[in-house]
Amino acid sequence: MTMRARRWAVVLAAGRGERFGAGPPKQYRCVIDRTVLEWSIDALLAERRIDTVVVALAPGDRRWRRLPHAKNARVMTCIGGKKREHSLSSALDALQGRAADRDWVVAHDAARPCLHARDLARLLDEVDGDPVGGLLAVPVSDTLKRDEGDGRSRGTVDRANLWRALTPQVFRYGVLRRALALCVDRDRAVTDEASAVECLGLKPLLVHGRTDNIKITHPEDLAIAEALLRARRRGR
Repeated sequence: MTMRARRWAVVLAAGRGERFGAGPPKQYRCVIDRTVLEWSIDALLAERRIDTVVVALAPGDRRWRRLPHAKNARVMTCIGGKKREHSLSSALDALQGRAADRDWVVAHDAARPCLHARDLARLLDEVDGDPVGGLLAVPVSDTLKRDEGDGRSRGTVDRANLWRALTPQVFRYGVLRRALALCVDRDRAVTDEASAVECLGLKPLLVHGRTDNIKITHPEDLAIAEALLRARRRGR
């Protein structure tokens, strides 16, 4: 009898947020009544098909233990690194012996607090029968300009067939481990999990997501996230 593939979520929360300015890292900034990180984790915990959430934390992180999630039985932690691939590798190592190669890993940015439940459910549904896995993404709608380093527009980039990658991104545990090992061996930067999987010659599925699944990058993004989450609470 073949056992079902389990789903393990990974939240990448080891970033220092240098672009965000002074104060706590962006994942620990408050939005309404909880931190950005709590919103991001809660979106994953609300999906009952996810067994466990692994949070990759920065070395020396002392804020995590103050959050109620630190005592949640479905949440575990590991020490992340300076780069995304280091944090992801650490999380996958933490799952070694628990996760099978065929299990799914749901990788999510700690700084994306506005993930909608319907988006997550649709992503899990659509990748379930896919041989590769996939990611939430939205087609590019803005006009794109090319800058050659002098701060001036040198041309307009054709946006046809271009998508903006979001998270979560969902791939098999074994596939992600192989992909990360290959990227490290070839010294390739990993900007997202899909970029690593693409190095194996695979083509991840693009699953249409909501444009309000924003990533907190600059201080003004907090106000946008708060407005979105308040509207969601009101049922809009």
